[in-house]
Amino acid sequence: MFGTDGIRGRAYRDVTPRIAARIGAAVVATFGCERVVLGHDPRSSAGDLIDGLLRGLGGTQVDLLGVAPTPAVAFLSATDEVPGIVVSASHNLYQDNGVKIFGPGGRKLSDGEQEAVAAALEAAADPRASRAVGVDASGRLEAYLDAVAATVRPGALEGMRLVVDGANGATSLPAPALLRRLGASVRTVACAPNGRNINDGCGAASPGMIAGETRPGEIGLAFDGDGDRVVAYDRRLIDGDHIIALCGIDRHERGRLAGSTIVVTVMSNIGLHRSMAEAGIDVVTTPVGDRHVLSALEAGGWELGGEQSGHVIFRDLATTGDGLLTAVQLLDVAARRGERPGDLAAAAMTRYPQVLRNVATGRGATDVLEAIEPAVRKAREELGERGRVLVRASGTEPLIRVMVEAPSEAEAASTAQSLAAEVARRAG
Repeated sequence: MFGTDGIRGRAYRDVTPRIAARIGAAVVATFGCERVVLGHDPRSSAGDLIDGLLRGLGGTQVDLLGVAPTPAVAFLSATDEVPGIVVSASHNLYQDNGVKIFGPGGRKLSDGEQEAVAAALEAAADPRASRAVGVDASGRLEAYLDAVAATVRPGALEGMRLVVDGANGATSLPAPALLRRLGASVRTVACAPNGRNINDGCGAASPGMIAGETRPGEIGLAFDGDGDRVVAYDRRLIDGDHIIALCGIDRHERGRLAGSTIVVTVMSNIGLHRSMAEAGIDVVTTPVGDRHVLSALEAGGWELGGEQSGHVIFRDLATTGDGLLTAVQLLDVAARRGERPGDLAAAAMTRYPQVLRNVATGRGATDVLEAIEPAVRKAREELGERGRVLVRASGTEPLIRVMVEAPSEAEAASTAQSLAAEVARRAG
């Protein structure tokens, strides 16, 4: 039921109002809460799933934030020390939806908490209790925006020209508003959600949009549908690896990088690892999922980490990955140093060509991964220290993901295609 980032699937088929009701009941059973905060992205199925959640949450008071970025829900969950619930399918298209759950304090669920919620979900009968009391709390989003703004000096972005791609999602209104408040001139694209256009050829998962829309002199920012990640564009794509690298170096040089360590996932580019070694920064690697990154940060007492996809965690500033906070931190580094983000990103790391292939699985992923291990081992031996091969099951979709990094695009593509073909043959 749980993937790397909550519960997600096709709305009305995999994630139904009835299932949402049982999820609500499972949250109450697990946390014994009397109040929760609830937000959603603007996809069309949100209302029906929220109705289901309210049935399952019973007599609980529910603060309804309305359309809100996931990090805003986490922030208010942390502020109030109550569970937070987000109805969203993140970077997926509108046909999908899902539920993300934060424990009291705005924390991603631990493995134990996930298991407890899953067990309660399996055990729960369809709720028959009275519907939860929903309270309009949309005005509380300002407290979240105030907190993000307070991480930099007033007017920190004065003189910057930005273009914001809101993925027609939850950041479409608050992101441009906050960036203007900090002094930037902001133009928007894909900031007109209609319930069916979220992530449709736009946003962090489709960076071609921001690359094509960013004019000379502008800096592009592309958020995903629920606002927990961001990528930038400044004459080149600036992904999560670049952001972590340049923010890590900036903090390290100012003596503000806890433990001189960053945390990334297995998907981070080999170029990041090599540039961090040159800068005297240690790198800790985790499985895919910002939940794993956060767990490692907490265990080590470190503060900066994230994923290549644009999930970046500043643990001293937030409890989870936050696209808007990350954008503000990136732009603040550029403003303080008087340099373009693209130049800072290029100086921070040299990205090795990386090729990704996704292969649908018609049989169990574990069996397929075992069957292709000899081919994976051979590819790794051929690349040696010159590159990297990673083959893994997706945590959110029925796919096996093949990733190859090599000194040249051609070599990476050839190796990735060969492995993807072997996966497809074994999965058939």
